[in-house]
Amino acid sequence: MPKPSDTKQRILEVARDLFTSQGVQRTSLQDIADRLGITKPALYYHFPSRDDLVRSIVQPMLEDGEKFLLDRQARPDAPVRELIEGFFDFNYRHRADVIMLLSEMPTLADLGLIDRVLGWRTQLTTLICGPSPTLEQQARAILALGGLQDVCMQFPDVPVDELRAAAVAGALGALGH
Repeated sequence: MPKPSDTKQRILEVARDLFTSQGVQRTSLQDIADRLGITKPALYYHFPSRDDLVRSIVQPMLEDGEKFLLDRQARPDAPVRELIEGFFDFNYRHRADVIMLLSEMPTLADLGLIDRVLGWRTQLTTLICGPSPTLEQQARAILALGGLQDVCMQFPDVPVDELRAAAVAGALGALGH
């Protein structure tokens, strides 16, 4: 994926901030243009619609998530700890986007993005528990994966190494490992 221009990158950063704090539906393209000190037509030059802007914000996270899954599926016998550590790293790296996704579930569902992200958990559960997990195994995997995501968002001021160690230990505990 090519690197966005400085203006485009600034638009993405301001839009992410406003979408997270105000919500996607309550943030107009005019709000974004005003915050940047540009005209609305200049914004439209880079992003023809709010939906295109939202997709552009989450696209790098989606691509990284798909790569993470493909890498894990290529190594199905890798230790569960390695998968959990990698999932923490992914979520920590994309925590701003995950916060936006969670705060804008209906809007993002309309764009077809939520189903894609929730499908990752199903695939990761299969990697963790095997092809025919029991209900308890599935519940433990969802608790571990969801809890790991939540920890990345809940403790933004904790040093990453300390947070990673605590989150991975907690997720492995939830899995019974």
